[in-house]
Amino acid sequence: MSDLAPHELRILVAVEREQGFTAAAARLGMTQSAVSHAVRSCERKLGAVLFDRGRHGARATDAGARAVTYARRILRLLEVMGPEVRGAGAGDAAGEVTGPLRIVAFRSVAAHLLPPVLARLTARHPGLTPQVRIVRELGRGAAGEVADGRADLGLATLDDSAPPPVPGLLAVRLFEESYALVHPQGHPAPRGLPLVDWDENCGSYTRDWWDRQGWIPPATIDVEDDSVAVSLVSQGLGMAIMPRTALLGAPDGLAVTGLGPRPPTRFVGYVTTPELVGTAPVRALIRELRALALPEGLERV
Repeated sequence: MSDLAPHELRILVAVEREQGFTAAAARLGMTQSAVSHAVRSCERKLGAVLFDRGRHGARATDAGARAVTYARRILRLLEVMGPEVRGAGAGDAAGEVTGPLRIVAFRSVAAHLLPPVLARLTARHPGLTPQVRIVRELGRGAAGEVADGRADLGLATLDDSAPPPVPGLLAVRLFEESYALVHPQGHPAPRGLPLVDWDENCGSYTRDWWDRQGWIPPATIDVEDDSVAVSLVSQGLGMAIMPRTALLGAPDGLAVTGLGPRPPTRFVGYVTTPELVGTAPVRALIRELRALALPEGLERV
């Protein structure tokens, strides 16, 4: 077996992203036949069919999805190799950190906690260019994006158990936040209101508590985004049970009530890969995340 060359890895990534040889060729400035030949060469070298071809285009097989994951992660390492090698021996005092930094995060953290972190980070390192994407914390969530090579670091909800949400990643808790009852201001009996809920709510960290509460009704309104849930509650359409980060920047007209002496909580932290955690951009981001001043209701761990 011959090793795959970087240009072959880029072709695999492009075909998977574009779901077709022709579109991948256009993106890469190549001919369709050259892309097809390169994919066949990769399949011979790896000993597996990487894409299902058909009228629908090209869809990655299970083997192909695994190959593309490795390809993305290898290409990212090649991208950071030059700056890391040139900065070897200089340590953190070397100062300037440059290049792209790919971040994924769920909405409330990206909207309310990440901006001051990035403001300090880019003030310290003007040559750094953060790229932020919002990822819903469903399924593999932010951790899956990191594991698949689409991001360098993800801000994710973490369970109270030790293993990372996706095997092979490094997962570190940053803070713990409590849940609270959110309802229209001045309502005399908020626990009797209809429930507004959203898809990402009530993960494994809250489900046991939730199941023990006989007063929580089935949701009458279910939405995809926590900010929509907050807006609906502020309009008097019900109450919601939400983590504190989802309530940052909430509109007027809301009241927040505690859920008793032992409310449900969840951990929020970062996930990255073993090979990227030591790179200068990721190290710089982690330092700023650890230095973040946390709002009320969030406790550093």
